[in-house]
Amino acid sequence: MQLRKKILLREVVTSDENGTPCTPLTRVAALAVIRNPYAGTDLDEMGELYDFGAALGEYLSAEIHEVLDNPPVTYGKAAIVGTGGAAEHAAAVLHPRMGKPVRAEIGGGRSLMPSTAKVAGPGTTIDLPLGHKDEAWFFDYIDTMTVGIPDAPLADEIVVCLGMSDGTRIRARVGNGPPED
Repeated sequence: MQLRKKILLREVVTSDENGTPCTPLTRVAALAVIRNPYAGTDLDEMGELYDFGAALGEYLSAEIHEVLDNPPVTYGKAAIVGTGGAAEHAAAVLHPRMGKPVRAEIGGGRSLMPSTAKVAGPGTTIDLPLGHKDEAWFFDYIDTMTVGIPDAPLADEIVVCLGMSDGTRIRARVGNGPPED
């Protein structure tokens, strides 16, 4: 895997949008800019990207876990594929093998890790979704971080994003549990 750079973003929120103090919430995102070996191709075999997902899951989750103030409660992943690639390249990095090492690092993860992806050029932002690591129906934990890198992805790159937080949205009050239909 050819890694051009890594960025670690740590956000600590100490008051709500009205300035009312709250229990601090720490969100952390790790972004890795990697070369896409399949850019400009139409190959169906993308095994190298599966391997990249596993390696990045291990590497990025350890980086995030180290700087969170408390144990991680939420997680999520995202990718921006450069314009020489395809959305399926993001799926190949994010889905088959990335989750297992993340779950091993944080000691849990019964819920599917929410994700999103798109094809775009340098400077594009993406909303990195976060959801409770063990209980998908805990609505108060559904959150996002908007992330991006000014000079990435280039046409033959992928920006891979992994995020975690140590709590609920600020002043979350929607509730938990499956919808009543």
